[in-house]
Amino acid sequence: MGRTVLVTGAARQLAGRFVRRLLREQDDQDQLRVVGVDAVPPDRPPEDAESFRFVRADIRQPSVVTVLAQHAVDTVVHLDVHASSGPHGGGRATAKEINVLGTLQLLGACQKIPTLRRVVVASSTQVYGSTPRDPAVADETSRLAAPAGGGFAQDVVEIEGYVRGFTRRCPDVAVTVLRFAHVLGPGADTPLAAYFRLPVLPTVLGYDPRLQFVHEQDAVDVLCRAVRGQGPGAVGPGAYNVAGEGVLLLSQAARRLGRPVVPVLRSLTPWLGPGARALGVHGVSGELFRTLTYGRVVRTDALLAATGGPLEYSTAGAFADFASVHGPGLLPPALLGRAVDRIEGALRHG
Repeated sequence: MGRTVLVTGAARQLAGRFVRRLLREQDDQDQLRVVGVDAVPPDRPPEDAESFRFVRADIRQPSVVTVLAQHAVDTVVHLDVHASSGPHGGGRATAKEINVLGTLQLLGACQKIPTLRRVVVASSTQVYGSTPRDPAVADETSRLAAPAGGGFAQDVVEIEGYVRGFTRRCPDVAVTVLRFAHVLGPGADTPLAAYFRLPVLPTVLGYDPRLQFVHEQDAVDVLCRAVRGQGPGAVGPGAYNVAGEGVLLLSQAARRLGRPVVPVLRSLTPWLGPGARALGVHGVSGELFRTLTYGRVVRTDALLAATGGPLEYSTAGAFADFASVHGPGLLPPALLGRAVDRIEGALRHG
């Protein structure tokens, strides 16, 4: 029998890459159909018109159950989760509605579909928090910590709470939660990617956080493994941290990208984001500065055990691929290195 995979947030960049990869790698004996759902059509729909169908629908509306039932969906991949302001001009309130209410509505609809066998949900390592009280290195058993200030981190904690409730109510459905680190790559549209594209990087005075990245190509690969769900290298039910090997300090990232940094007092960071947006500058927010204060590092042992090895890109490798497209900045590393060498040589020779 064929399989039908429904993908929410199909108009988003990462979801589009995932759908095209899924259709490209399908087995000839496994007739795969993909149904993309979003409030707006994708800019670049897959070329395989026979295996892909786009349905314009809002997951916050009860009509999503009709889409699931009409196409006899057996796998749901929930990617309509927004780390920044709402899509298509919506603000933070719209993003929260899509993240929290949309997930609640979608899972409620999934309960009513007898053909459903698998659910894959995109979450974030931000569920572990980013404060001095949180663990220096978190694993999947660490306590989930929603910050008092709310924002996307609180959204994903609530989302995972709804997912756990769904798992208890529907034990016959295999549920996989993928907690992605910051997704980065040449085409990434994440908040941190927007931050690193700024000509000058504002940082928190006195802090140099550790950061982890996952390449967009690796994120797509892990999603495909989760949809497969069984067999060698598949990612089965459960929660998994998804991040490249190793860490980078923010100062290291800035140097490799060739971006000068401007330290800002921590007390001023809540107002820096609104001020920057008023000037038409995007990529700066109070929530992002919480990440850029203490950072966040996670273990990926569960994912390594499931896939049989590390991801293709390390944290440094993912950042290097991003920098190859979006760098060098105002301070190119090669040029800066030669200048430092000349100054050093001049000092040595008087």
